[in-house]
Amino acid sequence: MTPALFNVERSLAGARWVSPPVDAGAAQAIMRAHGVPEVIARLLAARGVAPGAVDSFLAPTLRRDFPDPFTLAGMAEAADLMAESVIAGQAIALFGDFDVDGATSSALLCRFLRSLGVEAPVYIPDRLSEGYGPNAKALRTLRAQGADLVVLMDCGTTAVQALQAGKDAGLALIVLDHHDASGPLAPADVIVNPKRADDASGLEMLAAVGVTLLFCVAVNAQLRRRGFYGGRAEPPLRDWLDLVALGTVCDMVPLKGPNRLLVRSGLERMARTTNPGLKALMEVSGLSEAPTVRDLGFALGPRINAGGRVHESDLGAHLLATDDAGQALDIAHALNDCNAKRRSLQTAMEKEAAAKVRALGLDGDPVIVVEDEGWHPGLAGLVAGRLKDRYARPACVVTYAKNGEGIVEGRGSARSVPGVHIARALAAAVEAGVLIKGGGHAAAGGFTLDPTKVSDLRDFLCACAQENVAEEGGPEETTIAGALSVRGAGPDLVALVHDRIGPFGQGHAEPLFALGNVRVWAADVVGSGHVRVQVADAEGGPRMKAIAFRAEDTALGQALLTAGSRPMHIAGALARNAWGGRVTAEMHIADAAFAGQA
Repeated sequence: MTPALFNVERSLAGARWVSPPVDAGAAQAIMRAHGVPEVIARLLAARGVAPGAVDSFLAPTLRRDFPDPFTLAGMAEAADLMAESVIAGQAIALFGDFDVDGATSSALLCRFLRSLGVEAPVYIPDRLSEGYGPNAKALRTLRAQGADLVVLMDCGTTAVQALQAGKDAGLALIVLDHHDASGPLAPADVIVNPKRADDASGLEMLAAVGVTLLFCVAVNAQLRRRGFYGGRAEPPLRDWLDLVALGTVCDMVPLKGPNRLLVRSGLERMARTTNPGLKALMEVSGLSEAPTVRDLGFALGPRINAGGRVHESDLGAHLLATDDAGQALDIAHALNDCNAKRRSLQTAMEKEAAAKVRALGLDGDPVIVVEDEGWHPGLAGLVAGRLKDRYARPACVVTYAKNGEGIVEGRGSARSVPGVHIARALAAAVEAGVLIKGGGHAAAGGFTLDPTKVSDLRDFLCACAQENVAEEGGPEETTIAGALSVRGAGPDLVALVHDRIGPFGQGHAEPLFALGNVRVWAADVVGSGHVRVQVADAEGGPRMKAIAFRAEDTALGQALLTAGSRPMHIAGALARNAWGGRVTAEMHIADAAFAGQA
């Protein structure tokens, strides 16, 4: 067993602190070749960055590191079909999912086609009445409105019946997706999905908006080869990287490989965006500085999603696609209002769901499944996520709504934990006849079912997950990237972590560092139960500001407030504090332990 860092076997959060396994030789090579501090060299080595790849990791560039779109299976055929449709003047329509990934994908392709002189209408299904993915009625409607080609984004890979209806209606169909492709593939003309079994691109981490960007690059290349531009300026693809960053972050795909490049480049673009919708959304969100990954995930994304959850599903896509600043501001304000309503409804629904779990004794199930006729279908995923976090196991929330034929059906959202691939479990439930349809990712999914089969679903998923749910044992392990002194955790180190190793997100988590044997000073409570302190090395020296968010009523918060002269080990993420023209380092505390008592 790996020795516990600072001998912390059980912290205040109940965790055992460990250092990540590190190739010491690789760390030394990185330190010598690139002149970075040892703690940074060890962090890079622990995350699998080879000495020869450090430059690309610390300073990726679009010119050097952008992936080749044509390595994706089906991309050449899809780009050819689109290029031919554009040149022939065919009518093109876009169909996108109602989440942020779908909205950004739709807006990106809409803007790309507009720059080619093609106005493509965007269809976003209603979350409540149509549910996730394409449906036969919508595709027939697009055909009746004159569409020759429909591009489906962030959905469609396994929508066999819906796409067959589209083909029967005479549509050409291209799917740009990233969802699980293990089931029978839909009868589209081309499906571009890095999760296809025959795809060897290695780009399975991409969100749909990343696939859509690569599609635009490929179409652009095919049009250039055909002489389409004739000396005219080509579409400004770099200008739309802000949309790619937003969709990638909000879909919580791993920030590794090309995703890290796209988000990093997209954040730089967003700081000077010309997109009226993004500018308006940042204004109503109260963002006055360059957005961060956290701003995308917790300020911009929820507002875009809120439209589909409580109002109109297509508001987000239209916001990001419009060139009218006045219209953009109107939509942004509408989405802001939707988000306020969403928060209120969600709070009430979370309380009711937790009460059901307790009342029905479901907290011992390996998968939690709750349902209620009065719950809002648009909030099922958010509440499932909260239940998953609370009970540390997969959770499903089922709501009810009428489908396009007026029949009441169950609409569910699932959120899972590592070790339980929820999309495969849902696919198995479809095959077993428990669900009407279902799909998603390893960690999240959606499904439709007959209202009479909720109990069957609970039994089926519990059976699927039983072997994967870990039995309770020793404390969980928290990985600490490195040990620091307060004196050594200065603004230069923080800048290196955030500006060179970041941005952080899913699959590339912000590293936690530990300050050993520090004294806690000036502890107090601020804001909504945040515990604010100052810490200093035991031998004295400068003090660092630190804060534990929403910790007042936790063991961690109480320990910080009552530490007195007892030395502590404190773990958290390094942050940068700019105030009055002076930049200092601070720590966002995640955990702590008393020295000598861990």
